[in-house]
Amino acid sequence: MFSNILVPTDGSPLAVSAVEKAIDFARDAKATIIFVTVIEPFRIFSVDRKQLSSTREDYRQFADAQASEFLTEAEMKARHEGVVCRTLKVESDEVYSAIIKAAIDNGCDLIAIASHGRGGAGALLLGSVTARVLSHSRIPVLVYR
Repeated sequence: MFSNILVPTDGSPLAVSAVEKAIDFARDAKATIIFVTVIEPFRIFSVDRKQLSSTREDYRQFADAQASEFLTEAEMKARHEGVVCRTLKVESDEVYSAIIKAAIDNGCDLIAIASHGRGGAGALLLGSVTARVLSHSRIPVLVYR
């Protein structure tokens, strides 16, 4: 049914759990996985503590190294389970849009993504990448909570 699955990860515990579940799903479906991490650009005004104490170049190096770490970890887990995979890093200030574009550009027929399950005011104030992917994607989305 599904042969090429895009799995976004930001290294959070929920994303790691979704990576593991997506690997199991892909193994059973004999599908390939593309793991993607979206690096948000450096902003002068930010509430992200990683950006508050960094210069643009320091932040870029840190974000790139962190993304590589997340992707390498996911790739090792997939290979251990015999799942064919590859990794992708993209930079965008619209994470949900970058995820959907990566899925389209790579011929994916499913996006498997984690959700923090925020509701109410938390979802309104913080927004949700997963909710935006769900509402904008024409590719099926499997949400792991």
